[in-house]
Amino acid sequence: MDTAARKYPVGIQTFSELRRGGYVYIDKTDLMWEMTRMKYIFLSRPRRFGKSLLSSTLHSYFAGDKELFEGLKIMALEEQWQQHPVIHLDLSEAKNSESAAELRRGLMLLLDPMSEEYGRKELEKTPGDILRGLIRRAYEKTGRQVVIIIDEYDAPLLDVLHMEERLQEYRQVMQEFYKSLKASEPMIRFCFITGITKFSQLSIFSTINNITNISLDDKYAAICGITEQEFAADMAPDIAMLAEEYECSPEEMHARLKQQYDGYRFSGKSPEIYNPFSLLKCFNQRKIDNYWFASGTPTFLIRQMQHFRTDITAMECIEASAPAFDCPTEAMVDALPLLYQSGYLTIKAYDRETDSYILAIPNKEVHVGLINGLIPTYTGLNSNNVQVGFAMKFWRALRNDDIDLAMKEMKSFLASIPYVEGFRKKLDEVKNYEGFYEYTFYLIFNMLNVYARTQVKCAGGRIDFVVQMPETTYVFELKVDGTAREALEQINNKGYALPYDTDGRRVVKVGVQFDRRNMTVGDYMIERD
Repeated sequence: MDTAARKYPVGIQTFSELRRGGYVYIDKTDLMWEMTRMKYIFLSRPRRFGKSLLSSTLHSYFAGDKELFEGLKIMALEEQWQQHPVIHLDLSEAKNSESAAELRRGLMLLLDPMSEEYGRKELEKTPGDILRGLIRRAYEKTGRQVVIIIDEYDAPLLDVLHMEERLQEYRQVMQEFYKSLKASEPMIRFCFITGITKFSQLSIFSTINNITNISLDDKYAAICGITEQEFAADMAPDIAMLAEEYECSPEEMHARLKQQYDGYRFSGKSPEIYNPFSLLKCFNQRKIDNYWFASGTPTFLIRQMQHFRTDITAMECIEASAPAFDCPTEAMVDALPLLYQSGYLTIKAYDRETDSYILAIPNKEVHVGLINGLIPTYTGLNSNNVQVGFAMKFWRALRNDDIDLAMKEMKSFLASIPYVEGFRKKLDEVKNYEGFYEYTFYLIFNMLNVYARTQVKCAGGRIDFVVQMPETTYVFELKVDGTAREALEQINNKGYALPYDTDGRRVVKVGVQFDRRNMTVGDYMIERD
């Protein structure tokens, strides 16, 4: 296949435009058709994961646009293609409101186009009144039940999560709006609502008591995103094209893309799923990069992580029950639900016997992008300065297997860090200097073009750091109250390097001792297998 003719739907969230324009499309219409056998559905997925395209596809299906689905899986399933009036709202257009009154006006503006088609009565003064009236008039005019599609239902609320008074005012506006869905139930054929978070006090969860949340449903785990099977089957020519660009084999490029963009799982039995936005943009740009973070880490998430004093080094492996990470926003006791629902953590394993999950950061792109957003907030350092001033030099040294130069660069960098407010705050929070440096190292390592993990569980205990390069795995043990030799002996005595002996990469063990007085690396010892 000529990859030059392949068109990638970057920034296109409208199904009709995608199909008529001949863009690359991963067929999910069989799952979508199964979903439409139900009535009220809620689906939570991270931003830029295909929720809007799915909403648009549902719109085209219920509008009876059969020609758009020619050649897709749904053609073998659907026989009637019955047309319904569709009310389709994207609430991301109502975000960033400065007041509850402005939010009401924003919702009413969203309903204006349908008011022009179906009319509006003078007594309808609120968004909920208008929506209820639109549903009734559309039903009466067409004689068909109405389809409701609400994309990004929580968008108006996310930016005010940390403002309790304003959040309560906005919630009241949204409650009044969503109550119309329950009141109009006999006139509704299908209602699909998407978002990132769950607000249980909104009426979609409290008054629509028969809403089905498919966010953790095994059957629909892959309805958004690209599975490994789909990636290998449908995107083989794209992988080959990028491999030629990077002068490597298709197999090597496949592995690299998997590490960069794969790793999401949305249920206990979910296949691993690639981020569709990043993957398609990567092929379109012919460059591997951190596209999901082009607009930066969301402000609401950073604020909540600060509010709950989230320990980011613990994000490598978190064991939790479903209610702990799939709970409503109002019930949060930490930032775990937001981190999962926003896509910064994902399911990595599920234990059916204990009904517990292991959560972790999905992939390399999220590692690098998240840390890039967090460095200024958590340390007071400028992430660009870290990247250019130290990370690139350290990366080149590791790439060249020059651990002495890498440690020299690290020592010089740590010694040059100003004693900024962010560091004072962190020193107040951690229990010891080793914890402080572990935290700082975690941030810095994740700025590198490497895969770094902290507090890695193994049979002998927990490894402080594992840094994996294409040809080498570095196992670090850090000591403040001790020596570099003791740190190296701990790696050997507890078998920290054993899990990496069989993956084909060289293993380098590094014992590091910190100098409290000078606040930098003191001594270090290296052992190569």
